[in-house]
Amino acid sequence: MQGIEEEGAPAGLTPAAVLVPVILRPEGLTVLFTQRTAHLNDHAGQVSFPGGRCEADDPSPVHTALRETEEEIGLEPARIEVLGLLPEYRTGTGFTVTPVVGLVRPPFELSLDSFEVAEVFETPLAFFLDPANHQRHSMEIGGVRRHYYAMPYEGYFIWGATAGMLVSLHRLLGGD
Repeated sequence: MQGIEEEGAPAGLTPAAVLVPVILRPEGLTVLFTQRTAHLNDHAGQVSFPGGRCEADDPSPVHTALRETEEEIGLEPARIEVLGLLPEYRTGTGFTVTPVVGLVRPPFELSLDSFEVAEVFETPLAFFLDPANHQRHSMEIGGVRRHYYAMPYEGYFIWGATAGMLVSLHRLLGGD
């Protein structure tokens, strides 16, 4: 889920949830991302966390994030230890997203939904916790200047809601 942070988002936003999967690797903690396929109508080709819209029968955002993660990348909910929630993130595309932080201990196998997910990759968590990597960008959309974070990493452009959620994680862990 990508987007541009929007102050005072209008009522009627669509609830969604994503998993922020933190992987416990011997060399250190990493964060797992998906890159969306290029043919999708929404957010094509963008880097995101696994997740999506809350369905009417989802009892909670945690359930939504775990369900969507299993559907998109095949990571079973039993492999994820939910650590907590980050603040809701409102997007300029009409969503209010609940980020669910989960710890994943290897080994695990992934099975990508090839319609939605082009690839998955991991990056060191330490990279995102360094404020020197938190770039601020802006663009004009419909005559309104919107500001967003970006965190380019080794050929991947992590931006918008995904980068904003990583900044929230940084702040929660005691960053500025």
